[in-house]
Amino acid sequence: MVQKYQSPVRVYKHPFELVMAAYEKRFPTCKMIPVFLGSDTISEWTSEDESQHDIERRCRLNVDAPYLLKKIVGVDHVVFIQKNALDRKARTLTIDAHNESFSSRIIINEHCFYSVHPENSSWTCFEQSASLDIKHFFNFESTVEKIAMKQYAANIKKGKEVIEYYIQELITEGTSFIKPWTPKIEDTPSQDSGLRSRSNSQHSNSSQSSLVLGATAATMHEKSPVSEGAHSPDLAGGKLEDVYIERFLGNLTPVQENSLVQLRQLLQTTHKGKIPKDAHILRFLRARDFHRERAREMLVHSMAWRKLHNVDGLLESYQASEVIDQYYTGGWHYCDKDGRPLYVLKLGQMDVKGLIRSVGEEAILKHVLSVNEEGLRRCDQATQITGYPISGCTCIVDLEGLSMRHLWRPGVRTLLRIIEVVEANYPETMNKLLIVRAPRVFPVLWTLISPFIDENTRQKFMIYGGKDYQGAGGLIEFIDKKYIPDFLDGDCYCDVPEGGLVPKALYKEEYSDKSPEGPPLSIDSLYQTSYVVKDFSHEVLINVPQRGSVITWDFDILKGDVTFTVIRYKYGTLPAEPYHQHHVQSASGGIGSVQYIDNKTMQVGKDLTIVEAPHICRDGDSVQGSIVTNQAGSYILQWKYFDSSKAAFDFPLASHKSKVMYHTDVLKSEAFRGSMSSLQSCHSGFSSLSLSTSQSTGSLNANNPNRLRR
Repeated sequence: MVQKYQSPVRVYKHPFELVMAAYEKRFPTCKMIPVFLGSDTISEWTSEDESQHDIERRCRLNVDAPYLLKKIVGVDHVVFIQKNALDRKARTLTIDAHNESFSSRIIINEHCFYSVHPENSSWTCFEQSASLDIKHFFNFESTVEKIAMKQYAANIKKGKEVIEYYIQELITEGTSFIKPWTPKIEDTPSQDSGLRSRSNSQHSNSSQSSLVLGATAATMHEKSPVSEGAHSPDLAGGKLEDVYIERFLGNLTPVQENSLVQLRQLLQTTHKGKIPKDAHILRFLRARDFHRERAREMLVHSMAWRKLHNVDGLLESYQASEVIDQYYTGGWHYCDKDGRPLYVLKLGQMDVKGLIRSVGEEAILKHVLSVNEEGLRRCDQATQITGYPISGCTCIVDLEGLSMRHLWRPGVRTLLRIIEVVEANYPETMNKLLIVRAPRVFPVLWTLISPFIDENTRQKFMIYGGKDYQGAGGLIEFIDKKYIPDFLDGDCYCDVPEGGLVPKALYKEEYSDKSPEGPPLSIDSLYQTSYVVKDFSHEVLINVPQRGSVITWDFDILKGDVTFTVIRYKYGTLPAEPYHQHHVQSASGGIGSVQYIDNKTMQVGKDLTIVEAPHICRDGDSVQGSIVTNQAGSYILQWKYFDSSKAAFDFPLASHKSKVMYHTDVLKSEAFRGSMSSLQSCHSGFSSLSLSTSQSTGSLNANNPNRLRR
């Protein structure tokens, strides 16, 4: 498997020509880089006007590998071939390197690119990408990969010292400015036309390769900050500057930067501009220890959840009820010592039973979501105010008054559900949870809820019994005394509601007897969810009134894998009532499979035409598509369960069940005024091929090998 690596755009606060002079001082040997043993020039070429300079070198590197491995492979160093192409006219340097040693067993390709900063011509940008493909290496494949990452991280750190050292050496020698290249007066147009040119397409192509191994001398570069306000969070191609990362996201290791850049680029490809803020992506990476694929899976499911429940518009649309305003004992209260937003919750004074019976579990959950959304907004504002990244909030939970009445089963169930939703969709948003005045009954509650709390989150809990929160080591360690709430012996008035018992007159009959599991989150949504069960496809019938109408779809795979197909019924319209329904019992919402196609009486070619050939959609995929119909009649969008274990030789899922969230719509021909290409610019790749529905035929085979990558 090819491992790919991609760096953010790193910025040198020096002109391009000075950086190039410092870079050249590292050859043929570099005392600042012990692993760089030396280099020999293979070939060199300079254009007539000296604007182009190409050089190819053979570089010898001492790789920091275990002694045993070196003995097995029989070498003390490895050789890399490095090709540099300097374009003084365009002010770019392109570096491509690959390993010569062990090239039949391991392939390392590295691409580096120096260019002028797009917003400041006195600064220089550096980009780096690389790929590592270990075919076989004496059964030491895993060890070699770890060595490569270790070498890469070490070289990234060393790069700053190297460039700064040689720049300072140049300045000491009296060279603080080097004039950019200008054409000679005697040069003629005919001479220029014979020169080789390199366009900025080389720059854009560099983002297609990947980053790693500081295995070559070309990997040495500086992580140099620029002044506040000069950062560029989104360069061409969706690239990130290292200065922006440091200022707004924090100090990340090279490996962590790689995970962030790659996940962001992947989401830009699969979700077509609908990606979250970088700080939000980083939270999911941290929650999964920067494992890119696991973070992606968690994040895309959360994005689908946000879409389903319209969470992005929650702060603008949500208005708490009077009961919530008066009896929900939580609120925002200044900040902690580091500038993080501070939330105070008097859980011990909250009548959980009264709230649930007055407004229902859904209203409480919705209010908690609004609190979390407000927390994200306040973190962004705090980052702007403090001048350094603020990614999480601090929370004080006061348990004074907690008793066995809080262990009411529906109340505990509501709490567990809130924890589940917050853990899945707001990871790494809490800096510290300070639990104060914990009573004797607290261990019982903790025993019930702690198994549902992520281990990383539990490590952020600070629990104070009695009056332990007072004095040194208490709240004063995290919060200035002037901001500690007055009811916790601080100097600051806190206007969080006092709570108390909710009057029974406010209880509502519909909330008096809740089912053990409770209904799904009930927020208005255009989307529906359905289970796709093995041997029972789920189908959506769309009756198109006239030729030229546009069918659109948007769906997310919430669980398992499916194949997706669009089929047209040849003879008019099908009945609105399905011929078969397969019910699925589940507490998490969603309907069972629905079929409109009778496989016993309907055949492809005779009764049915394939409009979209079956494509495999994987767990977490987000797919959008459309077709322009050239016939009226019945169209069926069909999802079938796909058993990936058959292809992967893995153990099958016990449930044999997938879950899909979808929304479909029809644009009538008279309502459609755009071009089909503009409509499909944000749609799935396979849908852009469906410009006609009358000529398509195919198979309904669910194991079609064509796989849609989103």
